[in-house]
Amino acid sequence: MSLQIRRASSADAEVLAALSRTTFSETFAHLYAAADLAEFLASTYTAEKYRDALDEAGCAAWIAEDAQGQAQGYALAGPCDLPHESVLSGDMELKRLYVLATHQGAGWGQQLFAEAEHWMWRNGPQAIWLGVWSQNDRAQRFYQRQGFERVGQYLFPVGQARDLEYILRKALTD
Repeated sequence: MSLQIRRASSADAEVLAALSRTTFSETFAHLYAAADLAEFLASTYTAEKYRDALDEAGCAAWIAEDAQGQAQGYALAGPCDLPHESVLSGDMELKRLYVLATHQGAGWGQQLFAEAEHWMWRNGPQAIWLGVWSQNDRAQRFYQRQGFERVGQYLFPVGQARDLEYILRKALTD
C-alpha cells in the first residue's frame, strides 16, 4: 500500500478529530461502558482542541494518507505534560500515535513515529516521553524497540473509568 506522510495544519482539525475517535474506539471501545466512552470521545477528540494544539507553538501533528489521500493514521507531539517528577522544561511528549486497524502491521506507525521523533529531537529536549496503556503489550514492545524505558505510571481517565498507564521515557544520549 502506498503511504504519504504530511505535516498537519489547523485546517486538518476535523480530519484529526474524526480519525482520533475512530482509532481510539477500534483499539479501546471494548474496555469501557458506552457512556464513559462517549463522554471521553466527545470531550477529548474535538476539532477545536486539535486547532488549538496545532496553533500552539511547540505542537505538531502528522497524517498518514493512502494513495487516494484518505487519512489512515496520525501522530501528535508537543511539550510534555505527563505527571512525572523527572520531566524537565523543554522535554517533549508523543501524545498520540494511532493507525486504523486496516492498516496496522504495514509499517505506517513506525514511519509516523520516525517523523514525530525527528521533529521532537530537533526541539532540543533532554528526553521524549509518552504514556501507554498498561495492558497494551504490542505498543509497549514497539516503544521498547525504539529505545524507551518504563519510568512510572499514572491513572488515565476515560469517563468515570481510570486506566493504569505506564510512563515511558527515551533520554537524550551523548
